[in-house]
Amino acid sequence: MHLGFLLLRPMTLGVRGVALDAENRVLLVKHGYTPGWHFPGGGVEPGETCERALAREMEEEACVVVEPPLRLHGLFHNANMSPRDHVAVYVARHFRIAGERQPDREILAARFFPLDALPTETTRATRARLAEILDGAPLSPTW
Repeated sequence: MHLGFLLLRPMTLGVRGVALDAENRVLLVKHGYTPGWHFPGGGVEPGETCERALAREMEEEACVVVEPPLRLHGLFHNANMSPRDHVAVYVARHFRIAGERQPDREILAARFFPLDALPTETTRATRARLAEILDGAPLSPTW
């Protein structure tokens, strides 16, 4: 019965990382498969913690190695992706850049932007999370 429940009602879980550097810049990535600039992140694999998934995704998408502590900002329902999708957002203030991310089909670009000079294509959800984290805007339950 439990297996049937999992097959009929699977929930998906993703993570996104808000990496803020000492110069008050934020790391954003541009994907090849969806428009806009986003926080780096991706899906949590079976048996993987959210923190481990975030560390893996940050390194894969931006060559950024996160270091503890990570701070959980919130958990958001992402109905844009599916009615069962949720995204855990973490703030990373401690990290090191392991190299320069070369563009490919998945990630077209990864770079840091000053908070007052975000690209015009920065997504609404990305801007909303930054306002919550940095400006004290009310936390939304939705992505």
